[in-house]
Amino acid sequence: MKHYFIGGGIGALAGAAFLIRDANVDGADITLFEKHPTVFGGALDGSRLPDGSYSLRGGRMLTTDHYECTWDLLSTIPSNDDPDKTVLEQTVAFNKRNVSHSQARLVDRNLHKVDVSHMGFSAHDRLELVQLMGASEESLGDSPITDWLSPPFFETNFWLMWQTTFAFQPWHSAVELKRYLHRFLNEFPRIDTLGGVKRTVYNQYDAIVAPLERWLRERGVRFVGDTVVTDMDIVTEHGEHRVTGLTLLQDGRREVLSLGERDQVFFQNGSMTDATSLGTMDAPPPRLTKADSQGWALWEKIAEGRPEFGNPAAFNTAIQRSLWESFTVTCRNPRFFDAMQAFTGNRAGTGGLVTFKDSRWLMSVVLYHQPHFVDQPEGWSVFWGYALHPDRVGDFVAKPMSECGGREILEELCGHLGLGAEVFEDATCVPCRLPYITSMFMPRKKADRPVPVPVNSKNLAFISQFVEVADDVVFTVEYSVRAAQTAVYQLMGVDRPIPAVTRHDHAPSVLLHTIGKAIA
Repeated sequence: MKHYFIGGGIGALAGAAFLIRDANVDGADITLFEKHPTVFGGALDGSRLPDGSYSLRGGRMLTTDHYECTWDLLSTIPSNDDPDKTVLEQTVAFNKRNVSHSQARLVDRNLHKVDVSHMGFSAHDRLELVQLMGASEESLGDSPITDWLSPPFFETNFWLMWQTTFAFQPWHSAVELKRYLHRFLNEFPRIDTLGGVKRTVYNQYDAIVAPLERWLRERGVRFVGDTVVTDMDIVTEHGEHRVTGLTLLQDGRREVLSLGERDQVFFQNGSMTDATSLGTMDAPPPRLTKADSQGWALWEKIAEGRPEFGNPAAFNTAIQRSLWESFTVTCRNPRFFDAMQAFTGNRAGTGGLVTFKDSRWLMSVVLYHQPHFVDQPEGWSVFWGYALHPDRVGDFVAKPMSECGGREILEELCGHLGLGAEVFEDATCVPCRLPYITSMFMPRKKADRPVPVPVNSKNLAFISQFVEVADDVVFTVEYSVRAAQTAVYQLMGVDRPIPAVTRHDHAPSVLLHTIGKAIA
């Protein structure tokens, strides 16, 4: 029996690990096909560019109160820094030394740190929020959040913090917001300090992907880069689908890989980081779409005429509603970090997001614990930021962020902080356009996402942010890992329980603290 993964993201790496650890599969029987020539890990990326500066498309916030499947996996993967510790043990110890407690979560146009101890709800806001949380997913359907919450709600402190923490927009799915409210209800009372947020020692490529990839390679797993799977041969007999072949495009050559009767395929359908592009200090990122990357083409092809394989059009046809832009700044002197730590009152790595609430771009930045990369030179610092409205004209730069190079983004940031340009002397800012980054939040019907293993599939599973996993929330590492674990256990008949979603929304103490915060 051979096992093939289409896509090399965290879901594929996790799935390969579960096959070895829990299904006793020989690593040599597992192959990962990835479009990128050498880098695996998907959205959990972090790289050094040819000019020496660093780039991160994004960074996932973790929490030890959730992410049950992720911690289950990482509890068995040794750290690259200390082989005597697992990645989980290393992460827990790191966060005990670096406790998150933001003292400047929202900043207004007058450089005042906003009092976010109260949520800013009216009685009407509370009523609507309770109604949304109590509604069934069937009644919510594919409605947007704005069908359930009135315009004043989107001006509250709560919405500004929740929106920028999780990257929601008012036009996104009401179902997804409801799931988040339930899944992270225990974060509600500490959303103002981000006290529940946990971070990895380094960026998540170095801290999670690299040790996981090393563990898999040591066990013989085949990593095949520079390869695109352009088609699947699917035979349907007696109402059941079986993949019999994969069409591969490698180094410009096309070949068909025939599958045996018992072989299995795990497909990362869709991609939130598809068609991303980088700019420079003086040039904005190119405006790419799925037509340039072909990253959705295979899912679109196999889903045609097979509704059980989902509906990619629900997610990838409205870039203006799934787009935002991030940026990574490499500082070669301590001036900016010194200024930010003095202003916020937080040592780097303990403050979380700082959001400029009056910014037309709705810009946020976060200062990581340093070094953030394993090969980072001494004296250098790296931070990350993003804006939810990159197509709006800036407050200090008279053009949309989407038309700005890194130099202009730093100018806009300095304006919001009242800093002079000298704090960024010798700094490099790399902007990144992400056209599908919140595509998984788009309003959708339940059938638009396939379940990890469709009922009529004999050997094909779906593992991505675009599958249906009950009660869990997309745009998290956990969702990809849980989908992969579910698919592997189901196809392989693994007799081991999948860690349950922790229902903090059923805990009396959480409910009590949440109610207290909501009425403050």
